Amino acid sequence: MDASTGTPSDAPGLPGFAPPPDAATPYRVLARKYRPKDFDDLIGQSAMVRTLANAFAANRIPQAWMLTGVRGVGKTTTARILARGLNYARDGHPDTGPTIAMPELGRHCQAIIESRHMDVLEMDAASHTGIEDVRAIIDGIRYSPVSARYKVYIVDEVHMLSEKAFNAFLKTLEEPPPHAKFVFATTEIRKVPVTILSRCQRFDLRRVEAATLSAHLARICAAEGVSAEDEALAAIVRAAEGSVRDALSLLDQAIAHGAGLVSAASVRDMLGLADRGRIVDLFEAAMRGDIPKAFAELRSQYESGADPAVILSDLAGFCHLVTRLKLVPEAAAADPTLSEAERRRGAEFAGKLSVRVLSRAWQILLKAIPEVQTATRPLAAAEMVFVRLAYAADLPTPDEALRQLKGEALATAGAPALVSAPALPVGALPDPAAAPQATVPPPRPALVRTSGGPPQPSVAPAPVEAAGPRLTQFADVVALADARRDIGLKMALEREVHLVRFEEGHIELRLAESGRPSLANDLARALDAWTGRRWIVALSQEHGAPTLEATSRAAQASRHEDAAAHPLVREVLQRFPGAQIVDVRDKAAGADAAEAVPGTEPTSEEDA
Repeated sequence: MDASTGTPSDAPGLPGFAPPPDAATPYRVLARKYRPKDFDDLIGQSAMVRTLANAFAANRIPQAWMLTGVRGVGKTTTARILARGLNYARDGHPDTGPTIAMPELGRHCQAIIESRHMDVLEMDAASHTGIEDVRAIIDGIRYSPVSARYKVYIVDEVHMLSEKAFNAFLKTLEEPPPHAKFVFATTEIRKVPVTILSRCQRFDLRRVEAATLSAHLARICAAEGVSAEDEALAAIVRAAEGSVRDALSLLDQAIAHGAGLVSAASVRDMLGLADRGRIVDLFEAAMRGDIPKAFAELRSQYESGADPAVILSDLAGFCHLVTRLKLVPEAAAADPTLSEAERRRGAEFAGKLSVRVLSRAWQILLKAIPEVQTATRPLAAAEMVFVRLAYAADLPTPDEALRQLKGEALATAGAPALVSAPALPVGALPDPAAAPQATVPPPRPALVRTSGGPPQPSVAPAPVEAAGPRLTQFADVVALADARRDIGLKMALEREVHLVRFEEGHIELRLAESGRPSLANDLARALDAWTGRRWIVALSQEHGAPTLEATSRAAQASRHEDAAAHPLVREVLQRFPGAQIVDVRDKAAGADAAEAVPGTEPTSEEDA
């Protein structure tokens, strides 16, 4: 076995690979023929192997392991290798205990590899889900192993056990006999109860990286005497998505499909893929808005056997590649699955296309793939996707559309009528990081309606002084609670208080139904401490004014109505169906606040 290459030890000219079978030997698929037999054969799982090596060396061996990961990364194979390592012993050699170093087949190895050892019991939880199957394990676990060092129970797809079966496992799993070990494997780790997980040492087997998997396939092709193109292996690795078993199964199929020659064309034909170079041509036509060429190229690929949904998936993959190259130019160098044409032309597109265009194309393709998969006419559905792509490629962003609409309105209605109108940010949320931090930012209940414009909040009170602040209105009390960091009192004053009368030193209020009875006393004590004067806070039966929160909501609704009535905003809403007014901000107020905060600039009319 060659530990540096991770190849099996029985190949002609290469350690680890078996010679080609003769006519009398039944054929074994590559996924079984090249199944790892020891830890050196495992590829892509170095972290787990290192942890197990240290645990065995220090004799810190847990009673149970939980192996999880996607299909085909080696969970069941790793469980069998673990069973070998726990019971490894060689005739004529001293017993060194559990080890991951297995230079040759030991006394129990062949039987464990072939799943016929009496002390290594494998159970498929998919077909043995009930409590009776678990009881059989519990009843037999008390007996010592027949010939091996440990009894090892391998339970595959453990997440399929029933709830009662899991509960039956708990006590035995936490305190098993010293001679018993458990190895669980599952692809659905979230379905395993946390009570089971907490009793196991968990290993998440990683998807095998593309470079490692490509090298592994190349070694197998060399051992099998098969000629394989690098581009063909790259296509198989992409389709396998990090699964070694899937990659070997596809390679097996590709060898049969190409009669011993694995070429890029035969792999594309086998998988229903499009030529990667033609995918780039299709992307270029879509981004240039050349619909006739995009339709012709799409139909040509379809007639060559490519699936329209797969074409769109490959197109989305190339869009993602261009975006990565734009943001991280060195990303392509580390990806062995990319062709030279993809690297070169992807870099060219990254220099020409903006992130805005690329992200919009990605969203269109991402939503279109399931549409094409479920469409009764996939080719027609894919063609309509390219129509969307072509027309969206040069579509303006909302801020650009707003500027264009402003220009049209100025040209038709004249500048004076619209220049003085406040700029309204349609479809954009305010940026909390850019908002100036005022000394006292209370919500203002009173509104002042300016002529020809939307209602504006009244002027905010002056910043609270360090001692003896003057409180001339109820909003000043709320602002003082905010400045003193009493958030609970501030929220209660906004939501639970209907103000009846306010004078400095005297407040009458009515509590809302959800208001706490102690609010009046809490407010009086707080004001006495903050102002240094005595305050009287009395409860009243009069109806009083609406709460500050209700007033603020009404003001916001009024501002949205006034904004929606603005001719410019109304034009935007008509041109973009489904658009909504998310927030309305006053440009003048934003400019005043920006002047008060160093390092900020007033909001321009275009930015708004």
